[in-house]
Amino acid sequence: MIFNSSLVIIECNIGNTITMTPELKEKIDNLLQENKILVFMKGNKLMPQCGFSNNVVQILNTLGVPFETVDVLSDSEIRQGIKEYSNWPTIPQVYINGEFLGGSDILIELYQKGELQQKVEVALAS
Repeated sequence: MIFNSSLVIIECNIGNTITMTPELKEKIDNLLQENKILVFMKGNKLMPQCGFSNNVVQILNTLGVPFETVDVLSDSEIRQGIKEYSNWPTIPQVYINGEFLGGSDILIELYQKGELQQKVEVALAS
């Protein structure tokens, strides 16, 4: 018996291109101004929908700091727009005092080095 296998890869990119409009930029700016610590993630802090988002939530919960989340799964415009806004291709994205900090891997690294607690304390004191 002879088996012949082939791999076919089809890429679909329907509706994933969002141009940063002034309205979308203003919406993101407002979210960042209203929240000292904000996470754009899949799901929310009570129910993360991916492992990377869960990592971020667990770290921030461990620090015991207040933070808010934006569920990018419920808003495709924000989901794509935040990537353009930050020039960072992945979700989650963590912002402290309106400044982009990074994603899951960067947050883990900062936490392990003890640097995240300091950044959070400075943000909450301002």
